[in-house]
Amino acid sequence: MEKNVIVVGATSGIGREVAILFAKRGYKVAVAGRREDKLEEVASLHDNIIAYAKIDVNSEDAPALFTALADRIGGMDIYFHSSGIGYQNKNLVVEKEMATVQTNALGWTRMITAAFHYFEQHKERKGHIAIISSIAGTKGLGAAPAYSATKRFQNTYIESLCQLARMRHMDISFTDIRPGFVETDLIKDEDYPMQLQPAKVARDIVSAIEKKQSIVIIDWRYRILVGLWSLIPRWLWIRINLNRSIDRGAVLLSKNKSFPTAFARLCG
Repeated sequence: MEKNVIVVGATSGIGREVAILFAKRGYKVAVAGRREDKLEEVASLHDNIIAYAKIDVNSEDAPALFTALADRIGGMDIYFHSSGIGYQNKNLVVEKEMATVQTNALGWTRMITAAFHYFEQHKERKGHIAIISSIAGTKGLGAAPAYSATKRFQNTYIESLCQLARMRHMDISFTDIRPGFVETDLIKDEDYPMQLQPAKVARDIVSAIEKKQSIVIIDWRYRILVGLWSLIPRWLWIRINLNRSIDRGAVLLSKNKSFPTAFARLCG
């Protein structure tokens, strides 16, 4: 059965790669984002990218524009949300914190609820909502307070909608995709270790969506890292110099150290 996908945040990075990959696999794809010239460019890359729309998730008219786009392509089966911003903000610049909350919490919620209501009104579609959150939602990150907080918000919100859908007997699947550091414009000015390539991440994402996985951490190194983080109690976590720990963890994992050895050295 042919399926239609809408990708919001498709002008660059992961969203762009996911849109192209869905198109190559035979899905009919519509792309959305803030930069119309970039959307036009993405739409020209494959015949299966059949429509695009300029949508700013922070605008009040975004849900109406999204619904119009879904109608234009004959309906939507998969909603993929890749739009987001983030900053390292050790000086706690309030403008950066507020901008992050605006896009990653308020704008994000605006679009996710629009997708949920769309599937509520089109029960025959058996919808699927997939989002890019982050491993940053695992713990509070002192270097990026608003970013990690909004990612935790996204994790919890998707879990809540999953329960709500079942309470209301709605046939909707949810996929929460939590990548590590991906080499995109979001971190281009920062020196992060273990950076992932967007094309490889996109392959893992599309595979996870097709398998209807609930939570996906990309890749194996970050699955180990998140596992380690989850074991650390709060009293110890807040005393860790995280930048140094991530760098040390990257070196340890790249040398294929055993899990216990890596954990001991990472926290030592």
